[in-house]
Amino acid sequence: MRSTTIMLMLWLAASSSYAQQSGNKKYRSKHQPIPAIPYALALDSIKMGDSKAFPEQQLNIPIAKGPFEPNWASIEKNYPGEPEWLREAKFGIWVHFGPQASGESGDWYARRMYVPGSTAYKNHLEKYGHPSESGYKDILKDWNPEKLDPAKLARIYKDAGARFLMIQGVHHDNYDLWNSQYQPWNSVNVGPKRDIIGEWSKAARASGIRFGVTFHHEYTWWWWQAAFGSDTQGLKKGVPYDGNLTLADGKGKWWDGLDPRLLYGIDLRQYKGVAAAAKSAWTPPAAGIFSRHLSYDKWYATNWALRMMDVVQNYDPDFIYTDGTVQGPFTGDGTGTGYKANAMQTVIADFYNRTLAKRGKVNTFSVVKFRNNTNGTVTTEEFGIPANIKTDQPWIAEVPVGDWFYAPGFTYDSGMMIKYIIEAIARDGNAAICVSLLPNGSLDEGSQKMLSEVGVWMRRNGEAVYGSRAWVIPGEGKETNGKIKMLPGGKLERKQAEFKFDEQDFRFTVGKNKSLYVFSMMVPDAGSVLNVKSLGIDAKHLGRPIKNVSMLGYDGNLKWEQTNSGLKITCPGMTSLSTSVVFKVD
Repeated sequence: MRSTTIMLMLWLAASSSYAQQSGNKKYRSKHQPIPAIPYALALDSIKMGDSKAFPEQQLNIPIAKGPFEPNWASIEKNYPGEPEWLREAKFGIWVHFGPQASGESGDWYARRMYVPGSTAYKNHLEKYGHPSESGYKDILKDWNPEKLDPAKLARIYKDAGARFLMIQGVHHDNYDLWNSQYQPWNSVNVGPKRDIIGEWSKAARASGIRFGVTFHHEYTWWWWQAAFGSDTQGLKKGVPYDGNLTLADGKGKWWDGLDPRLLYGIDLRQYKGVAAAAKSAWTPPAAGIFSRHLSYDKWYATNWALRMMDVVQNYDPDFIYTDGTVQGPFTGDGTGTGYKANAMQTVIADFYNRTLAKRGKVNTFSVVKFRNNTNGTVTTEEFGIPANIKTDQPWIAEVPVGDWFYAPGFTYDSGMMIKYIIEAIARDGNAAICVSLLPNGSLDEGSQKMLSEVGVWMRRNGEAVYGSRAWVIPGEGKETNGKIKMLPGGKLERKQAEFKFDEQDFRFTVGKNKSLYVFSMMVPDAGSVLNVKSLGIDAKHLGRPIKNVSMLGYDGNLKWEQTNSGLKITCPGMTSLSTSVVFKVD
């Protein structure tokens, strides 16, 4: 306890030191000052350190008191299991919104605006000018989503049937959307002068919707490296982009007192592969440690963790989320390239200890994207959905309509959203769908109409969705290579909207009431006879005779018959229904 107190005092002293160094009280921050950075070496001149041989570093950050300690063994031992509310919720809205929407160029605008030849670079030139003169920091200054109304949006999302909101706290751009104590580049200091996460937390609670905050800044330090480059041809050839600016360069300018390194990080292109990866469409650098910058590595991982802990302490979210492709942040490989430390375990332990103290029980969870089964974490499936039922760990399928940040050319189709939800819940998952907000923070008319239609379907068929579990098989239909036909993976756009199911395609769930629900993946013509083969006597999946079949949203009696080859249902007239009809089987 004494060592924890001493460490906290040292941090406070360091924070005060930084505030004095900045010379600008407006931007005071609690973060530790950036350590001394070694002199720069030539591009691609040194190898990354061996991440496999590098031992996991213990950050020793003070955390809230409680049974959870900052290691996986303690987390797994003490975590009580998946919260019942997540099982009940099943469907949420992914609020993937921030200043990158300004570019109207889709996902990763902040990085791609520094990559000549990309759509984002071209759009940025036309709208804002050259990134050596008007860079991303200037986008932040002018960003003002004046029509962003979390209270109104929360009502729209709830009406659509959403039971939880997944709200972006900080994307790879390193800009915090709350009154951040450890990152002065935040939405209260720069841009709209609004505590956006604070607004969302109030709106979610007022609407009775659970909410979580997402964090994508783990791999900011290699993601941002394009900002340290320059054009290789044309009038601006060789003129450095604004990622190269220093704190001193800001004297007398609008960003006086704000260190650009706290936004863009530092130039790490001396490590082989980093510069090339920075210009790629997606690829992170090869696995390794930024071994020449170990003091900075530790500072970065510590600051990363403290920012998440800041949100947990001040906004009490129902879950937190970290992006990535490997087993967790700061693993030394994949999206965790650069350092190896117990940063994730530290944040999770602090989160659960605080939850226990505030709520008397741990009914929160931590999304560690694509992590293998670990008690205390929830994983995700981005874009696609598993072909088979997945019950080894709780998971959330996540996908955007169009793109993760706004770009023109939406395909508005509630049917593809509904089918995505059905595909997920039939395999025991949950679904979180992003409907990108316009740069001003509003939903366009097409998106509002689409969400309204989803809400109509959810109100009619909710008993087959909320609190449901997978059945013995996810569904039936035409098979290819032993797998049933599914909604195509990828972003929800024209391909998914135009994808056709037919009368032999079904999905199944088991409701809280133990009834079996059969989702027809289309609306059959009146008088047509559906044959659900998996419910035939010979299939032996049910183990008991069927006593009754009804259709949700239809008050009349259905004509049905269970035969050896299937459950045959004669469809009534359903002119007012769309996308999918659902049958209840008892």
